[in-house]
Amino acid sequence: MTILKLTDLTKRFGDYTAVDAITLAVDRGEIFGFLGPNGAGKTTTIKMIAGLLQPDRGEIWINGNQMARSPLLCKADTGYIPDRPWLFEKLTGREFLAFIASLYGRKNGEFAPEAERHLQLFDLTAWQDRLIESYSHGMRQKLIMTSVLMLNQPLLVIDEPMVGLDPKSARIVKELLKQRAAAGTTIFLSTHSLEIAEELCGRIAIIINGRIRIVGDMEALRREAGQAASGLEEIFLELTGAWELQQIIKALQDGP
Repeated sequence: MTILKLTDLTKRFGDYTAVDAITLAVDRGEIFGFLGPNGAGKTTTIKMIAGLLQPDRGEIWINGNQMARSPLLCKADTGYIPDRPWLFEKLTGREFLAFIASLYGRKNGEFAPEAERHLQLFDLTAWQDRLIESYSHGMRQKLIMTSVLMLNQPLLVIDEPMVGLDPKSARIVKELLKQRAAAGTTIFLSTHSLEIAEELCGRIAIIINGRIRIVGDMEALRREAGQAASGLEEIFLELTGAWELQQIIKALQDGP
């Protein structure tokens, strides 16, 4: 069953086309990687999926509902973890989680057990009654993770999930995402960490200049890049312009 479907998705800012006619389909229980260099259109695409930006053309379907026709249903089925989370600093962690749950119409008994479980996993239990302004960046990221994972939505859209996390927390997040996918949750994951993408993602799309360069599993990407490119880093560099990187490295090595 397809949970996320993008058809001819396009977004322009003035004369600049940030996302150019993207078409993708992501199935139930799939961890789908969305990779590309800086400025390729990843975050713009993600914000359209999350309902924060309106496309200029194309359609977004989430769990059988069209974003343009049923935005509230689509947003209710989507958990969004941005790359730069913004939190209400004058709330405690517990108050923030209750606030997020209330936006989705969830009562305390419906989310509290899952919230408590994730707070324990992320070592935040002792901090849940302290103001968020006292949290470190990594703690804020873990609180955002908790606020989304506690709701058990069918689609998770995640932009750079490991930013600011210590190695223990990053490992926990990876295991949680694997468990969620195994249980049927669809995960749309954007990251610059190619190791994470290679470990977690069954299929990967590479976007360049707003257009999809290729979609496929590691074997399909390897065939496209050439058999000499074995790991995802080599594949990514080959498909996004390794020649340019080689020229830069050579110039650095040659010196001024």
